[in-house]
Amino acid sequence: MSLGKGPTVLEDSLASSKPRQSLKYDPEYARWRAPFGDKTRVPPCATPLAFRRFNDIFMRAVWALLPPQPSIIRTRHKCASYDGAEIGIVRFATTEQMEDETKSQPVVLYLHGGAMVAMSVDIFAPRLANLAAESGVQVFAVEYRLAPEHPHPTPVEDCYAALTWLSTYAAELNVDPTRVGLMGDSAGGGLAAGVALMARDRRLKPPVKQQILIYPMLDDKSTAALSRAIPPSPLENFATIPNSIIMMCWEAYVGKEKAGKDDADVSPYAAPGRAKDLRGLPSTYIDVGGLDLFRDECASFATRLAAADVEVEFHLFPGLPHGFESASDIGATKRAAEGRIRWMRNL
Repeated sequence: MSLGKGPTVLEDSLASSKPRQSLKYDPEYARWRAPFGDKTRVPPCATPLAFRRFNDIFMRAVWALLPPQPSIIRTRHKCASYDGAEIGIVRFATTEQMEDETKSQPVVLYLHGGAMVAMSVDIFAPRLANLAAESGVQVFAVEYRLAPEHPHPTPVEDCYAALTWLSTYAAELNVDPTRVGLMGDSAGGGLAAGVALMARDRRLKPPVKQQILIYPMLDDKSTAALSRAIPPSPLENFATIPNSIIMMCWEAYVGKEKAGKDDADVSPYAAPGRAKDLRGLPSTYIDVGGLDLFRDECASFATRLAAADVEVEFHLFPGLPHGFESASDIGATKRAAEGRIRWMRNL
């Protein structure tokens, strides 16, 4: 009897017990990313303000590459928020849309991304102008105040104030208050979901018709769980924004003593993934990349919306990380854009 092969059998057994990791970049995205490498990732940032400085410069350069839309005119408005502060609202529309009083016109209220601590409507303006031009639906974008200077509830209350202003002055703006959609990406998607919950709970009339959530930032607990994962989640290898920075931004928004803690008193208006009841919310579109750190919270939110009998369209795009639209010409990005535009046009 030979025992020489015993250790080899044991090693093979241990090797086969390791879970197979199949996550990888979409082939088209990988080819687009190759010349940039890790330049597509946010570097370490010690504070939310350091992240803001980097992100604002980087994203301004990204969106400046979009084609200009000369038919879309920007006009600025103001409204009072919950604390009396004046906030800006920027309209992206054609002259015909602004002047035509004969048609019932839909409208999107857009809330920009930036992890609750960064970005502005001005930085997002090229993207918003393109959305308005491609969809034929005018867009109003909210210049909400940012954490850490203005933590919860200020950003979401600013956005809700803009929604009520839009509803109140709909006739003067030539828009139909029954055809208002909320839309946002990343943190803006989380804010849109929070505003939808507010509108339901505060019984806004007419109600919001639909929400379009683009890889929304929904749940501080999900971010905390990823930071504690042992072994680390393979998603970290594909993260365009490190999970540690996302956690830092949640702490800036809801408080370091609360962020990520299961039993903390964090409002669902701040972290909609914490909402216990999703019944009565508007029809919802959600998309997210399969390599996005927000993947699981988006999938969970979509599942819970469906279980609450809310109409949902959910897309999980394999092989794509957060903010994948930078690769604007790849097939998956075009499919995502088509779905978002279709929902805007269906308002």
